[in-house]
Amino acid sequence: MKTNHKLSIVLSVLIGLIHILPFYLLITTSFKSMSDLSSKWSLPKSMDWSNFTSAWEGANLGQAFSNNTIITVLSLLGIILIGACSAYPLSRYQTKLNKFVYLLFISTLIVPPLTILVPLYQFFIDIHGMNTYWGIVLLHVTFNLPMTIFLYTGFISTIPRELDEAAMMDGMSRLMLFFKMILPLLKPVTATVLIMTGVGIWNDYQFSVFFLQKVEMRTVTVALASFFGPNANRIGWVAAGSLLAALPATMMYLFMQRWFISGLASGAVKG
Repeated sequence: MKTNHKLSIVLSVLIGLIHILPFYLLITTSFKSMSDLSSKWSLPKSMDWSNFTSAWEGANLGQAFSNNTIITVLSLLGIILIGACSAYPLSRYQTKLNKFVYLLFISTLIVPPLTILVPLYQFFIDIHGMNTYWGIVLLHVTFNLPMTIFLYTGFISTIPRELDEAAMMDGMSRLMLFFKMILPLLKPVTATVLIMTGVGIWNDYQFSVFFLQKVEMRTVTVALASFFGPNANRIGWVAAGSLLAALPATMMYLFMQRWFISGLASGAVKG
């Protein structure tokens, strides 16, 4: 038993190092000046903040961050509201139709988005959704709803039905019951949805590069990809830009991590 315990500790440390080392290299490189030719593993001789300024201005990250924030916030609002509202009747009313609808939602998880890119691209041209906030938000909401409904349905199934019955007996309508009693109880799984979908939307490249082609509509990932090409030899700029892009998603995870695991586990119990 002691040997197994020691082995698990060693494996945990190794796995932790594998995840930490890239961040260490990213942070140290982002603070090194062009004249600092020391090893990539060594700490910078002096903290050079100009890399961040150059990356911010060169990649036009100000506009890109603004675009990312608008798209991510609107998408998450739509995903959470529509996902929770859809999951409630699917969980509470186990009819054949609802079971079929639920399975239909879940089955779409096996469809890679890029396999339908060509018809989707043509569809967005036809509805004039290219280079618009509402167009890219609609895409993110659509492709993130199946997993969201799966998690919410499983979590709502763990909430006793007696709560609904008691509220209805007190004169609450079904709509009031959902928003005043059920929705506040969904905080753990909502945190899970925020992290899983929020990080994915913030870091999205596959949709943004095709459906947001105007320079002023570029998201952070597309802006950085365009910035990396002509500045590949200025590794400090590239590292600083990548670090700036990763900070919002990292902060979101650190802030909500205590709800993340509980919400994920509870959402999958009866899903």
